[in-house]
Amino acid sequence: MDPSASSGECVLVLDAGSSSLHITLFSADNTQIASHDADRPPGPETTGELRGFLATVPTPSAVGHRLVHGGPHLTEHTLIDGPVRALLEEAAPLSPLHMPPALAVVDAAAELLPDVPHVACFDTAFHAELPAAAYQYAVPEQWRVQYGLRRYGFHGLSYTWSLARTADVLDRPADTLHLVIAHLGGGCSACAVRNGRSVDTTMGLTPLEGLVMSRRSGSIDPGALVWLQRQHGLSAKEIEETLHRHSGLLGLSGTSGDTRDLVRARAKGDASAQGALAAFVHSCCRGIAAMASSLDRLDALVFTGEIGEDQPEVREEICTRLSVLGVRGGLSVPQEKELREDGARRLDTPGTGVPVIVVATGETQQIATETRRALARR
Repeated sequence: MDPSASSGECVLVLDAGSSSLHITLFSADNTQIASHDADRPPGPETTGELRGFLATVPTPSAVGHRLVHGGPHLTEHTLIDGPVRALLEEAAPLSPLHMPPALAVVDAAAELLPDVPHVACFDTAFHAELPAAAYQYAVPEQWRVQYGLRRYGFHGLSYTWSLARTADVLDRPADTLHLVIAHLGGGCSACAVRNGRSVDTTMGLTPLEGLVMSRRSGSIDPGALVWLQRQHGLSAKEIEETLHRHSGLLGLSGTSGDTRDLVRARAKGDASAQGALAAFVHSCCRGIAAMASSLDRLDALVFTGEIGEDQPEVREEICTRLSVLGVRGGLSVPQEKELREDGARRLDTPGTGVPVIVVATGETQQIATETRRALARR
């Protein structure tokens, strides 16, 4: 802990997922003061865990919460009050694995820090201005209007961070750039950014649509789901659990959803690992190419997320397959220390094709930034 940090400078960031909780305290310049990671879902012990962390650090002046889904009404990062908390509850069924644990953390933090403002930072906010052609599903008006069936998109905090770092690397204003950003981690998606704004993305109503992921299936023929129900008697709950937790790279390989494990296994001749990685690369290439079709040009292809940042073999294979977009292989591999210090690195050789950039994951820093911005708008 930095002993010079005062409570007036600190923002506490709480990033609660379906299987983990990340607690980070940032100073005014977004320097990390302290952190704690719990690799288990938030539960009854979370309040005590958070209380223990707070006992060792300066009292924060604000708390920023990562919320995966803002639903139809919460389209910008906002202060959590009674009405907003009710809208968060209303949005929870749209992401049943992520939202309930995150809301439990919101309530626990509010109990421990009742006099500190709490801000909801949404992964969906970056995509709030998607054009209708990108967010509409081709279904009847009742489904679209009455039920609210539409594409929302996710990973927006990661995309916001990556856009700013890419602008720094290219030395160009963010609002002039046409990019495809691929967030590849436990969850995977790609986004088309035109002049600094999201104009298309691969995830949909929920974080299940789109690219093959670590344990999530990504897109699947909806007719196949009806077939599974009718012909094999699977319930909606069974299908949901399987698509979210037992599919993706894990389902394809039968052994692991971690690309590091699969790259090692492939090198030893494991055919299932080879097939899983081939399907993953194919899915990423398909998604990236689709996003590029929403742009006038491609100023850069950007990788972020745990896989995008730390798995050079996967980056190389994706880029080698995307020569049709002007992307080339033969990428450099930055040292982890260099990448962390710089925040982003260009991997290609200038003049040989579309720039390829890797951005160190910075969602927690972005939450701290958005928390301060939301409070400044009050």
